[in-house]
Amino acid sequence: MSSFYSLDFEKPLAELAQRLAAAEARLKSDFPALATEPGPDEIANLQAVAVDPAAQRLQAEIADLRAQHQRQLTEIYSRLTPWQTVRVARHPARPQTRDYISMITRDFAELHGDRRFGEDPAIVTGFARIGPFKVMVVGHQKGKETSEKIACHFGCAHPEGYRKALAKMELAAKFGVPIVTLVDTPGAYPGLGAEQRGQAEAIAVNMREMSRLPVPIVSIIIGEGGSGGALGIAVADRVAMLANSWYSVISPEGCAAILWKEANEQTNSAAAQSLKLTAKDNLALGIIDSIIPEPVGGAHRDPKAAAESLRHWIVHTLEELVALPADDLMAARYARFRRMGQWLEQTPDASAAVADPA
Repeated sequence: MSSFYSLDFEKPLAELAQRLAAAEARLKSDFPALATEPGPDEIANLQAVAVDPAAQRLQAEIADLRAQHQRQLTEIYSRLTPWQTVRVARHPARPQTRDYISMITRDFAELHGDRRFGEDPAIVTGFARIGPFKVMVVGHQKGKETSEKIACHFGCAHPEGYRKALAKMELAAKFGVPIVTLVDTPGAYPGLGAEQRGQAEAIAVNMREMSRLPVPIVSIIIGEGGSGGALGIAVADRVAMLANSWYSVISPEGCAAILWKEANEQTNSAAAQSLKLTAKDNLALGIIDSIIPEPVGGAHRDPKAAAESLRHWIVHTLEELVALPADDLMAARYARFRRMGQWLEQTPDASAAVADPA
């Protein structure tokens, strides 16, 4: 249960994890037959050890520590603040696009390049099968090892990445294949070269063209959903978020730097609270359609369970969308985004403003 990387608000779990690890080590040392799978000749010995009072006490202690750890973990993750949610979404062990591809797809065939400038490893594209569906998968990749993170620009795509994504989505539309996008980026790459090659234009064109692709599109924010970098592949018929992800016009640090001229723990927390960036906030505001549950303690604690939840939502949603005519699909997609930001102004009743003569 111990981890090299630990979030500060998980510190109450550290002592329990250490005690549990020590108890399990004692069980393995003092009663190895109970800590390993017994062979046919060891069954009798195992039965003898199992009734040993010391072994029973140690097993009871381990069970109690595990239950305490699970209760504490559930309590901590049931009351995460928005800033803590951002921290979870950035956990280095959190599954990324390539992890989900390996866990939920079959026959993945990766496609490279934008046919204009070059290859951007921050965007992964390729045909695959998810459940009964042939799909085009498009997703951000942050990288795991330092060298991969640098190559992927920490998930911040260049214009060639967005143009690659659009080219592959148009290829999918040509063959009538649904599109699945996995969003996980703090934002598009802000460097000089990216701006010179048309970063804003590439994202804008993606948003325009995705709005009129005649195939179903589903998008899931699996970690970070930052600004236009996320929107560049997130114009979809259905948008969902994993429970511990965030989706906003700007990162908390960027917002804090603008509003308070410095980004620290206090201003970052205040900015995250104001931005309404959590999955619950986005669902309440009508920005997304669904929240996909994660295992207790975040997707990084049980990637396979998180992947299964993701796969189930994709398959269920595509079953609904593939039955719709293309014209209805595009019209509903357009209307979905036009509805965002609408509000009603109610004129006060003039009669209510007249004072009671009495």
